[in-house]
Amino acid sequence: MKNLHIKTIAMSGVILSAIALYAPPMAAQTTLRITLQLPLKNHLGQNLLEFKEQVESRSGGDIAVEIYDSAQLYKDKEVPQAVGSGAIEMGVASLTRFVGDVPAVDIFYQPFLFNSDELIGKATARGSSVRAPLDEAILQKTGARVLWWQAYGSAVFLSRGDDVRSPHRIADKKVRVFGKTLGSFVQACGAAPTLISGSEQYLAYQRGIVDIGMTGVSGVKSRKLWEVMDTITKTQHGDIEFVVVINDAFWNKLPDSTRAIITAAAEAAERSVRGRMGAIERDAYAAAAQNGMRIVTPSADDIDRWKACAAPVYEQYVEDAGELGRRVLQAARAL
Repeated sequence: MKNLHIKTIAMSGVILSAIALYAPPMAAQTTLRITLQLPLKNHLGQNLLEFKEQVESRSGGDIAVEIYDSAQLYKDKEVPQAVGSGAIEMGVASLTRFVGDVPAVDIFYQPFLFNSDELIGKATARGSSVRAPLDEAILQKTGARVLWWQAYGSAVFLSRGDDVRSPHRIADKKVRVFGKTLGSFVQACGAAPTLISGSEQYLAYQRGIVDIGMTGVSGVKSRKLWEVMDTITKTQHGDIEFVVVINDAFWNKLPDSTRAIITAAAEAAERSVRGRMGAIERDAYAAAAQNGMRIVTPSADDIDRWKACAAPVYEQYVEDAGELGRRVLQAARAL
């Protein structure tokens, strides 16, 4: 009987050890779901992976990050409402997607305003006189708190057959745009703007819904747009920025220690993507050329013609964006 009791205890120990060995790990205390319209291989997706690694490492697994790329959950235009309402904890959206609530965000799409990396760096820095008021306005108007900005590079035109180095070449053409101010820009230069989400632009080019495209060159590579367009015109007429936002009510319920981990990882991710943007664009241009695309750089005279036809856009921006718009435009020019 005694031997039987000992055997029972031993067997119980074996069973408990087996359970411990094969039991699933403890679930994370906090889960952050992030929606992204771009493929994970795009540099914005890779930047989210950096954030995920940082957060999960710093938290010892207490915080889990789940990334849903390629618009699996929400299209770009749906992100501000989805995050602001709490339907999802976090999301990535083009800055211009907030223009309905905060018209002043389109400062970055004023044609040729931010025409150097140095200016862009100053304007997008945390706490800058341009960025800080926009972050605060987005929070107040939408309930989405900006965690970090993701650099996406300069806006360029895509076309088939002919380049668009001069504005008369887009006259009477349908042009894909991704923001109100960019629409006003091409309209002022004689074209018909068509607002199309980034995740839908490939089909728009393929089906001839638009004649001319507009995007950041890094998107040409990640979306393989050389399959549907054959020419890039490097007008670099706007600075494309994405923002990573988190639902503010969700944020305020998190412990201070959790918020500190997320903030530190966000700041690291922001430095990383901003620092690599030049190399990312060079790589994207090289990939486009290797896949048969022609890269055209407008002359200084061409750019002057673009600026001349875009002049009314600034007047419209000030009218639409109100006092906040006037303030950030003044701040941008002061840089």
